[in-house]
Amino acid sequence: MKIVVLDGYTLNPGDLTWSALEHLGTVTVYDRTAYTTEAIVEHIGSATVVFTNKTPLSAEVLSKTPSVTYIGVLATGYNVVDTAYAAQNDIVVTNIPDYSSGAVAQFTMALLLELCHHIGAHDASVKQGDWVRNQDFSYWNTPLIELDGKTIGLIGFGKIGRATAKLAAAFGMNVLIYNRTVYPDFENDAVSFVPLDTLLKTADVVSLHCPLNADTEGIINTANLAKMKTEAMLINTSRGPLVVEADLAKALNSGQIAAAAVDVVSAEPMAANNPLLDAKNCIITPHIAWASQAARKRLMATAVGNLKAFLEGKTKNIVR
Repeated sequence: MKIVVLDGYTLNPGDLTWSALEHLGTVTVYDRTAYTTEAIVEHIGSATVVFTNKTPLSAEVLSKTPSVTYIGVLATGYNVVDTAYAAQNDIVVTNIPDYSSGAVAQFTMALLLELCHHIGAHDASVKQGDWVRNQDFSYWNTPLIELDGKTIGLIGFGKIGRATAKLAAAFGMNVLIYNRTVYPDFENDAVSFVPLDTLLKTADVVSLHCPLNADTEGIINTANLAKMKTEAMLINTSRGPLVVEADLAKALNSGQIAAAAVDVVSAEPMAANNPLLDAKNCIITPHIAWASQAARKRLMATAVGNLKAFLEGKTKNIVR
């Protein structure tokens, strides 16, 4: 059985092994595949099994690679695959539903702590000699913000949102949640489900943890940013298109909100003209919240397990 991995580098840049997958068939791993029909079809060749992270598998591509019977998406989101075509042509599509919840929640809090304390900037200040030259035993270049007693608003309450809520509560934060489904069992004195407007108006920190769909695309826009406190901070570790980036940049530059930290943007790799690059008080990281080695090991193990189950006729994590 021929197995092709179209874009394996982000999952395994060299610190993991493909050996478990190699036990299941003849494996060809491409670090990257150009996003053209010709390049993708060429790399798939006569493979039966295809793994992809972000390389798109359109109906056109799949129509030209009739040997494919199984597609393993090396991520939770599977919008890169034309699942309707796959369904019509008996191609099984699986994903990795939960491998990085703890990692992303931890990274969310890391971004929040950086917004509160600007540790990197203070470290740079010390190393350029500012402390050596200072007359006092202590100094700070930005306000230092305590989280205890502050309110965090979570938009979305899946596994990552729940893990983030647990960490935020450990810092003494009150948690507001806006979610399509309300779960009363999670509510207590410090955690409550509220309408979106209430969350936006009340929260000191707004953190995005919802899927990208027709209802959530652009949910952070001029109108909703205007509802937030001027001292509020925004965090996005979910999907870039949840935010209208020009609106967020304008809100940051005008002081309408205090700060933002994003790990995802609307087009990745990031475009040189993305307005957030020049926005005030905006931290940007290159989509790494998911990428701890532990999380990537779980992803790899689940991907192999999905394929094993398929070969044994016991399919799991099917999205089509």
